Amino acid sequence: MFIVRDMQSEVQEALAAYPIVVLTGPRQSGKTTLAEITTNKPIYSLESPDNRALAQQDPRLFLNRFEEQGGIIDEFQRVPELASYLQEIVDRKRENGMFLLTGSNNFLLMEKISQSLAGRAAILKLLPLSLKELKSTGRELDTDTLLYSGFYPAIHAENRNPTKAYNYYYETYIERDVRQLINIQNLHLFQRFISLCAGRIGQLLNYSELANETGVSVKTVQEWISVLEASYLIYLLPPYFANINKRIVKAPKLYFYDVGLAAYLLGIENVSHIKNHPLRGALFENMVVSEYFKHRFNQGLPANAYFYRDNHKNEVDLVFQRGINYTLVEIKSAQTYHPSFTKNPEKVANYLKSGQIQKMVVYDGEQEWANDDLRIVNFRNMTF
Repeated sequence: MFIVRDMQSEVQEALAAYPIVVLTGPRQSGKTTLAEITTNKPIYSLESPDNRALAQQDPRLFLNRFEEQGGIIDEFQRVPELASYLQEIVDRKRENGMFLLTGSNNFLLMEKISQSLAGRAAILKLLPLSLKELKSTGRELDTDTLLYSGFYPAIHAENRNPTKAYNYYYETYIERDVRQLINIQNLHLFQRFISLCAGRIGQLLNYSELANETGVSVKTVQEWISVLEASYLIYLLPPYFANINKRIVKAPKLYFYDVGLAAYLLGIENVSHIKNHPLRGALFENMVVSEYFKHRFNQGLPANAYFYRDNHKNEVDLVFQRGINYTLVEIKSAQTYHPSFTKNPEKVANYLKSGQIQKMVVYDGEQEWANDDLRIVNFRNMTF
């Protein structure tokens, strides 16, 4: 099954404007496929031992094949030192759209990109499928199935069993990537740690608490969190505090980029486990927040997203700002609307000091309406 990605036009625009386009994001999110359908240039993967060895031992010889028309270099983070040699080529040729690089490790990839290719490369982040992209395939999935299945393309294109697919994904990619970045001496502790992270989606990140429950130091937990961020597995949503005189929390909230992976790490093995799971609401919130990230990244824009919480437990799940205007989003997994859903956005709106304020309730019900400053919307129809 071929799935049209919303980012395709953004990649094409970037290729027209920059010599190099870097397409990054989690493994198996569809980067290679998107690269191939966006440009007809030759592709070479650095996952191949032969390509990788040549690129490491004789980078100029490896890049000679790209001299005339450029190309796609897949899994570029495997030999990031190629960036310096690419700089020579694009500075000499002065042509846009020469190279499209894909990579799934932000640490190894972005360090060299920022050092050698600053001003020469557009950087785009491709996450798993959005709700809109999944709908385009004709698959109509109920909410619990979405939370269980997640949004990785292969699960839907190949109709794979999500539990087995995520088990393979974890063992093949996550553990390998972690070992590339840091020396994990006790893999069992790391496995416990990442499961504990899944149990904290939508919660404030407390490094000390995680360290105590995992049985490692706070420093180790901080390193592991950084690795999960760099591998596009988790996202730390920062608190919003500008122009507010309230005492607010300063810790970020933890989310997974893909809700299906979080469900797998929670031990959920079929759809029936979702319905009465104590973290179903948190999984639903994670799905909605991730959808916002996809919307922004598919346009080549930063997330610019926050949450609000103060010491009096006033809270809004998602805050985003456009100029001096704000949107406050309350996320509820309920199917029945209740007027209390707007209580938090209305209260927090009083603390913001400038601009227009749009309040939004995203939930799982069918009733939808909007007025000048409030929108009630089913999560499948949300727009940002």
